[in-house]
Amino acid sequence: MNITANLVRELRERTNAGMLDCKKALEETKGDFDKAVEWLRTKGIAKADKKAGRIAAEGLVHSYIHPGGRVGVLLEVNSETDFVARNEQFQRFVADIAMHIAAMSPRFVAVAEIPAEVRENEKRVLMAKAREEGKKPEMLEKIVDGQLKKWASEICLLDQKFVKNTDLSVEQYLKEMIAKIGENLVIRRFTRYELGEGIEKRSENFADEVAKAVHG
Repeated sequence: MNITANLVRELRERTNAGMLDCKKALEETKGDFDKAVEWLRTKGIAKADKKAGRIAAEGLVHSYIHPGGRVGVLLEVNSETDFVARNEQFQRFVADIAMHIAAMSPRFVAVAEIPAEVRENEKRVLMAKAREEGKKPEMLEKIVDGQLKKWASEICLLDQKFVKNTDLSVEQYLKEMIAKIGENLVIRRFTRYELGEGIEKRSENFADEVAKAVHG
């Protein structure tokens, strides 16, 4: 298949990858656009993994207040250099993550941060529920382990589906950004505030309301 300049440009617009990388991806996938997107994503993740051990001590502390003033997020994302911290693409990424946190209410950045007592308490609850449902005793551990993994992915930021593109997890979005920027980036910590939290029951539909607003 002839790799046209228009096809290369379209792939660049979709992925934000460099022109040469886009041309290479189309050549490697024989002009298949969707496979070229996946090829670039895979290469980007590999590049990101190589940078993962590098120290990132610069970056931004970003604040986000959701329209209406009911939810606020304070977020720290680190980069290797102050130059990248001033980069518009990096700043957009940080703003995206803050909006995601407002919409999806994660409790931790990563699974490794879940305290042992929180995990054990959830396991006890799931075990009790499984017994009440009459699950076979020999199957309890396997069933609960699967439920624990699902629970952890729902409350940990990196494992959640990115609210603006559910084809990606937040971790995949982070790795794609590392590949594009060329530095290690670390979502270090965040705090999410919700008006009236702990005083009265929050609206069950509020997360959906915020997600819809994020999507516009």
